[in-house]
Amino acid sequence: MPAEPPSHALLVTDAVVAKPLGKVLIRTHGCKLNQADSDAIARRFLEAGYRLVNSVSEADVFVLNTCTVTANADSKARQTLRAARRANPTAIIVAAGCYPQRAAQDLHQLDAVSLVVDNTHKDELVSQVVALHRHSPSSPPLFDPDPVDPNTFSVLAAGTRRSRAMIKIQEGCDQICAYCIVPKVRGRERSIPPETLIREINRRTEEGFQEVVLTGTQLGTYGFDLPQVNLVSLLRRILAETAVPRIRVSSLQPQEISAELLRLWEDSRLCPHFHVPLQSGSDSILKSMRRRYDTAGFSQSVGLIREFIRDPGITTDLIVGFPGEGEAEFRQSRDFVSGIGFSDMHIFPYSRRPGTSAHHFDGQVDAADKRPRVNQMLEVASRTSQEFRQSQLGQIRPVLWESCRENGGTRTWSGLTDNYVRMYAVTPVSRSTLYNTITPARITALDWSGVTGEAL
Repeated sequence: MPAEPPSHALLVTDAVVAKPLGKVLIRTHGCKLNQADSDAIARRFLEAGYRLVNSVSEADVFVLNTCTVTANADSKARQTLRAARRANPTAIIVAAGCYPQRAAQDLHQLDAVSLVVDNTHKDELVSQVVALHRHSPSSPPLFDPDPVDPNTFSVLAAGTRRSRAMIKIQEGCDQICAYCIVPKVRGRERSIPPETLIREINRRTEEGFQEVVLTGTQLGTYGFDLPQVNLVSLLRRILAETAVPRIRVSSLQPQEISAELLRLWEDSRLCPHFHVPLQSGSDSILKSMRRRYDTAGFSQSVGLIREFIRDPGITTDLIVGFPGEGEAEFRQSRDFVSGIGFSDMHIFPYSRRPGTSAHHFDGQVDAADKRPRVNQMLEVASRTSQEFRQSQLGQIRPVLWESCRENGGTRTWSGLTDNYVRMYAVTPVSRSTLYNTITPARITALDWSGVTGEAL
């Protein structure tokens, strides 16, 4: 079966304007919040008169929206920027996002990079590119774009094909965990007003998006800085004032999950998928990390989800090798996650981040000790994921179909169930397209990356 397409892919259809300023490729590393930022940047490029493309070699402008949560993320960003420069020596190469916010000087020193734009200046990225593009001797001449009124038609829908829209509802984090660089690169928590979000979701619905993913750094504290607003009231308004078929909440902390919140999932438009970061299954390590729960509280939150919702997908993040994690703490963590039964897990070896308190902790774990622990956790993740998918066999679940690959007289479709399982289904070419539709599908077998079945 085909692998899931990369999250940064933007598929080009018609040019937005007759005389485009140039061609731009945007790639995204990291979280769904970064994906939401990239979508906003893409809209600004389209409104400015650029055209989105998929190939580095044909782009006049290449934008990498970076992640800096680990040292590996930084390394991946540098590799991507250098590769873009090799593939296109004359393009304007832009390093944007969290890595520039943390260490802009590192990127300024890269010969591959033309422009460095941090998170606080992302709104100015397109205007900076246009100014640089106009004065770049290696760039093609620019035309004045035809006027674009975003109120008369959807510039993003005209230039891309996407089925899920990332909607940023808040940004920033006030919960200063010992290992996390995010508060440094995203700032203090701030919420986007509900009226703005409702308009944005309705706009995406008019453009044809079938699902919105509510993203942010701390979704559970949404609205603390707005009068009489919280996540529960926002979700109620979205359900009442929008018609988008599916709504997915991207991530919640365990202490933010309540019966009042979960009762909203009686509306089937809310996807039964909960990403609840654990980070460690050892209480002593959780305390050292400055997480605001212990394993008992985490278990209680997971139990509450399963009490209110049938067959929810519950995914998590886990850090291995945090300072002070000896063999005993690792075994505690491994045994705890084995018992929870996550539908999927993202496993990360601890990465020492300058600017965080854990960077200075005693008891740093050697890389040679982290590797076998990561492998053990990956084995647990594989087993629990397979067990969850096994439990779905025979069920009929709604699937949002996102892509397909033709092979002779058939098409192999790929999509996500409501509870976040990757599903593949084969249909004859003669069948009408499934792209960007939600249909019931019967799950019949396991696949190495998800499940297979029949689109009904």
